[in-house]
Amino acid sequence: MYQPIKWKTPLLILIFLSLSARSENRTEVRRISFEEALQLTLRNNYLIKQSDHQLQQMEQERKSAKGLYFPKISLHAGYNLMEDKIHFDLSPVRDAITPLYQTLGNYGVFSGIPNPDPATNGTMPILPENVSTQVARKKMLEGLNSVTSANWDLTIQERQFATLSAGFLWPIFTGGKINAANRASQIKYEAVTIENRQKSYELTNELIERYFGKVLAGEALAVRAEVKSTMEHHFQDAEKLQKEGQIAKVEMLNARLYWAEAEREWQKSVRQNEQLNDALLNTLATEGSYQLQPTTNLFYLDSLENIEFFYRMAIEKSPLLAQVAKKKELVNEGYKAERSGQFPTIAISGMYDIASKDLSPYLPGYMVGIGMKWNLFEGLSQNNKMKALSYQKLQVEDYYQKSSSDIHTAIHNYYQEIGMYREQLQMLDAAMELAIEYYRVRNKAFSEGMATTAQVADASLLLAKTRIDKLQAMYGYDVSLSKLLYYAGITDRYLQYIAKMGSSTPSN
Repeated sequence: MYQPIKWKTPLLILIFLSLSARSENRTEVRRISFEEALQLTLRNNYLIKQSDHQLQQMEQERKSAKGLYFPKISLHAGYNLMEDKIHFDLSPVRDAITPLYQTLGNYGVFSGIPNPDPATNGTMPILPENVSTQVARKKMLEGLNSVTSANWDLTIQERQFATLSAGFLWPIFTGGKINAANRASQIKYEAVTIENRQKSYELTNELIERYFGKVLAGEALAVRAEVKSTMEHHFQDAEKLQKEGQIAKVEMLNARLYWAEAEREWQKSVRQNEQLNDALLNTLATEGSYQLQPTTNLFYLDSLENIEFFYRMAIEKSPLLAQVAKKKELVNEGYKAERSGQFPTIAISGMYDIASKDLSPYLPGYMVGIGMKWNLFEGLSQNNKMKALSYQKLQVEDYYQKSSSDIHTAIHNYYQEIGMYREQLQMLDAAMELAIEYYRVRNKAFSEGMATTAQVADASLLLAKTRIDKLQAMYGYDVSLSKLLYYAGITDRYLQYIAKMGSSTPSN
């Protein structure tokens, strides 16, 4: 693995102090490691908070679906006013039997009535005919009196009445609708859990790009600052030599031109560093505005697991594929729920009268029953819905295959990209040694009057370009690794890869 040569600490301090001075609202410099930045992001970012709230919503919906297994108990209260009361007029019956009672009570002749007196019924068990007639006529007249004095217009229900009652409905067989609804709610909860993980992976990738982008910008700024300082000193040396007549004025002007160019590149790097600082603050979603100083270096690894490992991880852990799989399960449950409509729904129901005012006394105080509803024909709509769901199942299956193929291709591409960056870094190690030596030789030759200012400046810029190329290659490696882990479904292992074989920073 490439062993770094540490940056000069005073130079880095100088750069960050300069950045702080350039920003009106950023007087504070905060050091932050990638692990700390990741913890802040996953705790503070609004995308994660929104996803957590969605997960809580699905949890409540899952609990709501479980309630379908239990009876529904309700309370009913009402006040009613009808056009007229409900009554039953039996006067025709009274009029029909009144003559019979009158005739028998006045003119009827009766016999064979048992003797009700216990003292004499032993010797005379049957009353004589005249006594029997007298007793029977008396009873008939009493009956006539009851008939004529009775109310033959019965009120069944008063015009106004109020009720308070409790009822329940308990489905005991729905053909599988309730089971399908509960399985669907569970699948939705699991799908949101997977989506939550995917969002955290996406946010982690964003953080990797911005955090290590900030590292890249800071390191590049240090390179530009050193080049600017070198070009300034080189111009000052050229100016002295020109005054002493050792070099032509054009050489001095050429050195001044290179210094101005280095100044512009440094200014550009300062702006880029500020932009990346803003982007990183946005991802961290922390309050306040300050200058961030990453403490985790750009890195690369000498080797990775073989590509088959990442293919296998994608099948097992990729949230992208897992979400499509959950869609397949959800469509299957929708199909089962629709098919359950072919079966009857059976439920137990009941009602209990808690309190009432002026309610008909002929109504029962409670009732319990069992009922069934079976839709035998709905215009073939149900069959067509089931066919539509069958095609939807095929669509989801095709989408799964396409997603699997896309992920396979993405893993292959990023794995190759990582290999390309590793090769570049190995070649840049050798180029760095040559650039350092070339700059040393040119600088020495200039001091001896054997090289021009342009040759020294070109050597300095070549060294700076090689350093920045290596920084960019390391940054590309880190971002490509994050993409590879994302499509393999193991973005949460990125910290393990940072610590796996140590980290490398560009040489000085």
